[in-house]
Amino acid sequence: MATVRPFKGIRPRKDLAHNIAALPYDVYNREEACAEVEKEPLSFLKIDRGETNFPREVGTYDDCVYAKARELLDEMVVEGQFIQDDKPCYYLYELTMNGSSQTGIVGCASIDDYDHHVIMKHENTRKEKEEDRIRHVDGCDAQTGPIFLAYHENEMLQQVIRTKKMKMPIYDFVSEDGVCHRVWVIHEEDLIDQVQQAFAGIQSIYIADGHHRCASAVNVGKKRRVENPEYTGEEEFNYFLSVLFQDSELRIMDYNRAVKDLNGLSEGEFLDKVKKKFYVDDKGNESVRPRHKGQFGMYLGGEWYQLEIKENYKNSDPVAGLDVSLLQDQLLGPVLGIQDPKTDNRIDFIGGIRGLDELKKRVEEDCKVAFSMYPTSIQELFDVADAKRLMPPKSTWFEPKLRSGLFIHRLS
Repeated sequence: MATVRPFKGIRPRKDLAHNIAALPYDVYNREEACAEVEKEPLSFLKIDRGETNFPREVGTYDDCVYAKARELLDEMVVEGQFIQDDKPCYYLYELTMNGSSQTGIVGCASIDDYDHHVIMKHENTRKEKEEDRIRHVDGCDAQTGPIFLAYHENEMLQQVIRTKKMKMPIYDFVSEDGVCHRVWVIHEEDLIDQVQQAFAGIQSIYIADGHHRCASAVNVGKKRRVENPEYTGEEEFNYFLSVLFQDSELRIMDYNRAVKDLNGLSEGEFLDKVKKKFYVDDKGNESVRPRHKGQFGMYLGGEWYQLEIKENYKNSDPVAGLDVSLLQDQLLGPVLGIQDPKTDNRIDFIGGIRGLDELKKRVEEDCKVAFSMYPTSIQELFDVADAKRLMPPKSTWFEPKLRSGLFIHRLS
């Protein structure tokens, strides 16, 4: 059963929340992050990406980068730009984009639940990406970017959310990308007890987004256990910052593909090979957004095509049956020669938030073919995780993105 406990959150002063809150650190490259911090000096990116405080010749992963992040965080706390609640609380975090809202419960999940598969994963992590966040969390003595978790529908938690949202939020602002962010503090003892009891009755929770941040937080917790052999399990380093959402509220967007060449084939030869496994309908200038599982859009040679995979190539396996797997196994691999999409620099992945015009643009600029995907469903994500399997890379794109800097969890 899941352990999710309240914590004494460090959070922005009310009038500064909209200035401080920032998109996750990995949304930006270094130049983009520097530009954001220059535009908004209070942006949490200056802490999440400490290299933004240094000239380009200072490496992204230099020791001074992590030391600077800690210095700035402590400085903002001392100056009162951040405040800390005086008792352990849960928080509600509501995000509204394009008229659709999702509300998560902010708390701290257990590193033991991660190890014991109560917290279910669907994606592998890369050690070099983990190492950066390990150094950041350990150096700051804090988790600054929440892990995006999901749970099956739970009426007790929904009742707590409805009750608390009858009150005024402590934060209510719209970010530059048009997303509305609202936050409430759950400090009432009866509501805190209800949240803890509800999660204690949930068998599995799932990582929706943030596998690298999660693995890094767990590794820091284990490192602290080695450094503190008399630990009891109650110390804050045994837990990591999370926002947990009910599955029915989550929105997964398409994660599209663009390929830089046709593996030596002409457009006609390539199209002939596509037709062996897919029904192909030429749509001309009409862009194709897939309407159901097993359907794909393809932009090739200035034309849009609608692809429908043939029945005998479908698969009931939770991984092999994913649309991203069908495209990889039936087309990208055998026809275009992309055997490992994680490492092949001939393929790019384009988040659905950029729209179909981005696919057309890429083909006109530096690619030969692009594919629009039907989004992976949250149930498919759960099925893969429940089977203790892993999804192919770039299977899910979640929007809206959780902001960093709204909630900070100190480890000591």
